[in-house]
Amino acid sequence: MITVSEKAKDQILTLRQEEGRSSDENIRVSVKGGGCSGLMYDLGFDAKVVETDHVFEDKGIKIIVDRKSLLYLAGTVLEFSDGLNGKGFQFINPNASRTCGCGESFSV
Repeated sequence: MITVSEKAKDQILTLRQEEGRSSDENIRVSVKGGGCSGLMYDLGFDAKVVETDHVFEDKGIKIIVDRKSLLYLAGTVLEFSDGLNGKGFQFINPNASRTCGCGESFSV
């Protein structure tokens, strides 16, 4: 399961509206190879759900995750930070054994 913080929920709703996306476009979270730690997070809007996807809902936000990515993302919290150290979505992933300095890549 993937959960969403209040700040992340608010930012997702704001982005959806600013980008003119419909309410049936949900958040897709996936893991891809790359980055300085070996694996990278990928986050975007997607309206298509395929048979092998898992769909979670937290705080009214639907999150789509493909089967392979779920192995790396189970228990992750999607957070949003707008502090002095940078602005953007952050992944608090209990499965990550190491993350890079920018928080965009990780290893298990």
